Amino acid sequence: MIQTLLIANRGEIACRIARTAGAMGIRTVAVYSEADAGALHVESCDAAVPIGPAPASDSYLRAEVIVEAARASGADAVHPGYGFLSENADFAAACGEAGIVFVGPPVSAIQAMGSKAEAKALMEKAGVQLVPGYHGLEQGLATLAAAAEKTGYPILLKASAGGGGRGMRVVRAPADLEPAIASAKRESVAAFGDDRLLVEKYLSRPRHVEVQVFADGYGNVVHLFERDCSVQRRHQKVLEEAPAPDLDPAIRAALGEAAVAAARAIGYVGAGTVEFILDATGFYFMEMNTRLQVEHPVTELITGIDLVEWQLRVAGGEALPLVQDQIVETGHAFEARLYAEDPVDFRPQTGRISHLRFPAQPVRVDTGVRQGDTVTIHYDPMIAKLIVHGRDRAEALGRLSKALAETEVAGLVTNQPFLARLAAHPSFKAAKVHTGFIEEHAAALIPEPQSPSSQLLALAALAILCHRADLTSKRAPASATASGDPYSPWHAVSGWRLNEAAVQTLILEQGEGRHVVSLRPEGAGYRMITPEAGLLVQGARDDKDRLRAVIGGAAITARLAFDGATVTLFLPEGPSTLSWIDPLGAAGELDDVGGRLTAPMPGKIISVQVKDGDVVTRGAPLVVLEAMKMEHTIAAPGDGRVAKVHYQVGDLVEEGADLLEFEPSDES
Repeated sequence: MIQTLLIANRGEIACRIARTAGAMGIRTVAVYSEADAGALHVESCDAAVPIGPAPASDSYLRAEVIVEAARASGADAVHPGYGFLSENADFAAACGEAGIVFVGPPVSAIQAMGSKAEAKALMEKAGVQLVPGYHGLEQGLATLAAAAEKTGYPILLKASAGGGGRGMRVVRAPADLEPAIASAKRESVAAFGDDRLLVEKYLSRPRHVEVQVFADGYGNVVHLFERDCSVQRRHQKVLEEAPAPDLDPAIRAALGEAAVAAARAIGYVGAGTVEFILDATGFYFMEMNTRLQVEHPVTELITGIDLVEWQLRVAGGEALPLVQDQIVETGHAFEARLYAEDPVDFRPQTGRISHLRFPAQPVRVDTGVRQGDTVTIHYDPMIAKLIVHGRDRAEALGRLSKALAETEVAGLVTNQPFLARLAAHPSFKAAKVHTGFIEEHAAALIPEPQSPSSQLLALAALAILCHRADLTSKRAPASATASGDPYSPWHAVSGWRLNEAAVQTLILEQGEGRHVVSLRPEGAGYRMITPEAGLLVQGARDDKDRLRAVIGGAAITARLAFDGATVTLFLPEGPSTLSWIDPLGAAGELDDVGGRLTAPMPGKIISVQVKDGDVVTRGAPLVVLEAMKMEHTIAAPGDGRVAKVHYQVGDLVEEGADLLEFEPSDES
């Protein structure tokens, strides 16, 4: 049995591994960068070792530093989690050379599957059907272009050494191939240190189904059924489920057999995932991930098996606890990935989590953050995974929708409203899923922003007045006592005014819109007066931050979260955030940005394609910014001239930073 386990990862991954290891009586050691010194995963372990600056390349990706941390902490095993060094054969070898158990497959298995090209060659020899395409070593433009022509457009470029959508581009026409290759290679090198690409036939409406496999050091190999991961954006999974719905039993059985055969072919040991793509013609091998997957909890819920416990037992030299016939599938499970990202364009968001509340059981929440933590530019912006189980798919989906509705996050934008719409979509409920699902239903899943309704404005205004009253009532007694005339009516907090009713005016802001709301006391409440409507507004805030209101005769209950001059209202239809503005402090807050182009989010400059004085045309790429695992190209807004470039490749920039100065031509 392993005695001390160093977890070479961070966030929810490390927290999840620490939970099982601790339950098994194993001492756990966290590693942390300077940005993670106060992180939840550090608190979740028995000991912690600092490993360097915030950027992952200077900390979590430095194999020699991790191995030294394991030595220094007395760890006899290292669990790499998923991501970072989890599929790095050199790291696994370094652990072995140091006499430390690597909780993962043998180095030879990682090497065999580490290159998508080599993996496909092995699977081809094993008789597993592959997607038509090219996975050779020659990487010249002419070779890749010829392979694309032979395969037939549209094609998919994929990083040979990677996954998670990095270095992946869909190319629909020959004219788009060369820039797509350059971009995919650049992203692949940055992510995996390898620019080799594969060319595959692009299947427009396939399903992405993967099979969980497990093997021990005694030749035993089993599968733990399949997961459907078809619902993706930018080739990254958003929502997963197990088992895969509406799958022919013969296909289901064949997938399991093929996955076990793949694991046997490379002498696999430990947890792994064999990924397939399915369409009407059958299923094709895509890749094998030689690690635990982000979505492994859905498999745990339908099998009742703790996969991390199995990993630790197998790494400690034990045989698999069960044989294939003893592994039973029960019910259905979903996992939704809650990210700090814009639900309209999926751009990662950064900032402080000012309020965080998760639903109660029976929802499983895997998270690595707490209220008050900050999502930074340095790491994946995942906040949590919400995992639910039900007797069947319908029950599990109902529980997922309820869990999403009860989750509260304020302080930054999340994809929660998008996930809620996805779970409620009729086609998703009917299990009509494929990898293009989000694009096909974008109009329903990503609706155009709407101005807040009069009812929402009234609710927000009432919430703000109640909040102000609470603050004033706490300060007023001390102020009255200190005044020398504690009984003066001017110290009243009821809104009393001499000779007239007090009208309170609020300037509320949501997105780009501003709304003026006036409220006049009337009876036990207020009369809200706007250009569009006059509503009677009544209600009160309780001691649990709930606002119970009646607006225009309709009863509404909302939970509230305040952060400075911002209020977030958590409603059945989703969260809504509004700010109130002091009109005396608003003057001059908007500057004319002229011809400057700014960073849409914090990130790292990975390419500058122009220099001072260059003349460019509308749409020409100027700067490429990498943020949260994605590339973002800043393009010329019109014909013109680049007056000044402010940053170089490798520079880190904050959101809103002036990247360059652009002078439009007279004709633009």
